[in-house]
Amino acid sequence: MVTTWIIDPTHSEIGFRVKHLMISTVKGQFRRFLATATTEGDVWENASLHFEAEVDSIETGVEQRDGHLKSEDFFHASAYPTLRFVSTAFRAKSEDTYEVVGNLTIRDVTLPVTLKAIYGGAMTDFYGQTKAGFEISGNISRKEFNLKWDAVTEAGGVVVSDDVKLVLDVQMTKQAV
Repeated sequence: MVTTWIIDPTHSEIGFRVKHLMISTVKGQFRRFLATATTEGDVWENASLHFEAEVDSIETGVEQRDGHLKSEDFFHASAYPTLRFVSTAFRAKSEDTYEVVGNLTIRDVTLPVTLKAIYGGAMTDFYGQTKAGFEISGNISRKEFNLKWDAVTEAGGVVVSDDVKLVLDVQMTKQAV
């Protein structure tokens, strides 16, 4: 029996981390997103996952930086308002760890990425809804997705690293049949 799961946005965070000046880390997240997964029963092996985030909802805690990230230098939110991930494989690596392979689309570029998903388990909440939790992470090259703005300090250091760590804390809600 196919089971559908919907992300619970009030108990999920879709974030990223990137080195600034190669000495500190800037963290950010997307505030508006949707995700669905389908499983065979409650078994996550071979699950299918579809995720979208609104680029305009990016937030780093610094309004000026958020505006720059939304500009043509980075995400170009007015032309490419959504980023998307569609899984092509969801493989168990151990009892609670999965390898999630799929296609990530940012701007006008779609590339395959591999993510690690750690299953936190499932629980029934106070309302009788079954919830499943995951910590998902992986790394991408921002330049491969045309997020190419770059600057070099006077000392020759890079302002923003090419390597971006994706960090997602996700709670999925099982949908009634």
